[in-house]
Amino acid sequence: MMPDTVLVVGTGLLGTSVALTLREAGVEVWLHDCDPEASAIAASMGAGTVGLPEVDPDLVVVAVPPFITGEVIAEWQLRYTTSTFTDVASVKAVPLHDLMVAGGDLTRYVGGHPMAGREIAGPSGARVDLFIDRVWVITPLDGTELERVGLARGIAENAGAVPVMLDPTAHDRAVALTSHAPQVVASLLAARLAHADPAEVMVSGQGLRDVTRIAASDPELWTEILAANSDQVLDVLDGLESDLQTMRDALRHWSSAEGGRPSDLADITYLLRQGNAGRARVPDKHGDSAAPEYTVVAVQVDDRAGQLGRLFAATGEAGVNIEDVRIDHALGRLVAVVELSVRPEAAQPLERALTEAGWKLRS
Repeated sequence: MMPDTVLVVGTGLLGTSVALTLREAGVEVWLHDCDPEASAIAASMGAGTVGLPEVDPDLVVVAVPPFITGEVIAEWQLRYTTSTFTDVASVKAVPLHDLMVAGGDLTRYVGGHPMAGREIAGPSGARVDLFIDRVWVITPLDGTELERVGLARGIAENAGAVPVMLDPTAHDRAVALTSHAPQVVASLLAARLAHADPAEVMVSGQGLRDVTRIAASDPELWTEILAANSDQVLDVLDGLESDLQTMRDALRHWSSAEGGRPSDLADITYLLRQGNAGRARVPDKHGDSAAPEYTVVAVQVDDRAGQLGRLFAATGEAGVNIEDVRIDHALGRLVAVVELSVRPEAAQPLERALTEAGWKLRS
């Protein structure tokens, strides 16, 4: 199901991106934000018309910080008494509780959370393709009318997302583990670099870039998210703290004047292997939760326009599909190593084809 008319309340990154996907589908969209400049920017991007519909829209999408989401939904429900309401808040229990406290109509509310974002905040960072192939969690309540759930699901599918149904509490547990705690870990690790010796930071490798990429996210936004899901995040961090303490104790014993014990190394190895096991459970691009069997073909590429295009074209001419790609930039040199992940049976044919085409392979 798709709505014909939608009001988007909050024209930040997510709200504007949702509006862009709706406008592309021909939906009539109105935009409202407490910051007139934000809604004006969104409108200039083609996300809709600044203003309010005179009659109840089919759907109201509330895209405001999680601490005020429930209150805002309750407020707008008083104005639009028949509309279905959904949101994009990254936590679900707090908005639901606040909506109940404010006396809102739970029968017209279908919680939502598109698992997508960028390090660029505000409407200027919005993209019509932001949600493609991303999970969009929908959290209907017992007794919610199927037509209203269908509207929330419809805008997710229209945006190219993959709808997943969860109850609000299960959602908050899941995102604490897979999104919120990783943000904390990435930010705290990156914080170690803030006052480090520049000479030490210069030896940064691709691993550090991978682990700290999301540390560039908006601190104010993430403060709100973490505070709104504090109990669930604490559960994950408590477990992480226990593992960190085991690792610290093992390293401290090993480096002490008395000398370490074999059990110290066993503890370290166990934790690292647990990491292997957990990483293998992260779904790949096909949705599989088992570790994908890919082989990496590493190719040296000059830092010049068109080189990546030539490499991808050569791979296609060899009849090989690239399952994943990663670029490791060489420090101080205008070259990079492009790691092409392919099916194991395609690795040798690809290496042979690229070598014959003049590409330099790296081990």
